[in-house]
Amino acid sequence: MKRDYADGVKDDVIYFTGFEVEKTPAYDMDTLFVVGCRPLEEVLEKAKENHVDHIYLGANHSFVPKEDWEDLVLGLLDAKSELGTQYMVTLDYDVKYHEWILETGMTERHNFIPLLSVKLPYVNQLGYNACIKIDDADFKHSNPGVWIHQVHDLLDRNKFTDWNKYGNDEPKD
Repeated sequence: MKRDYADGVKDDVIYFTGFEVEKTPAYDMDTLFVVGCRPLEEVLEKAKENHVDHIYLGANHSFVPKEDWEDLVLGLLDAKSELGTQYMVTLDYDVKYHEWILETGMTERHNFIPLLSVKLPYVNQLGYNACIKIDDADFKHSNPGVWIHQVHDLLDRNKFTDWNKYGNDEPKD
């Protein structure tokens, strides 16, 4: 994916660092961003080299469930940073893979941030009455019901991250 970094536009970056700019529980943390599924020891080495508290996996829309994400994520969730604390670990994945993520047990860990990516182009063209429904796989399948959120309310400024906030990240070899 082509994107802006502190030293220009690139499409071949695997590791980069910066502050988490998205409004997740890891907001404003020193972060190592990882593109693609990399070997656990390699990711831990990069995290230690860069003195981070948070590791963001699946950066740049790179989550592909065919790879061995489970071992990587669970290994990072068990690892300790230089300060002796557990890393916060985000996995950015498309919502269509949600059930697979649940089956891995990752979501049961206190230091895991599942970041479900819901692609919704042209959201501002939906109009004031548009709603998003958090539904179940089938009627009464696993949830107690459904939740409806008005899109207008979800577009709160306090939850928004402008594209220009992503340009300060620094690629790491």
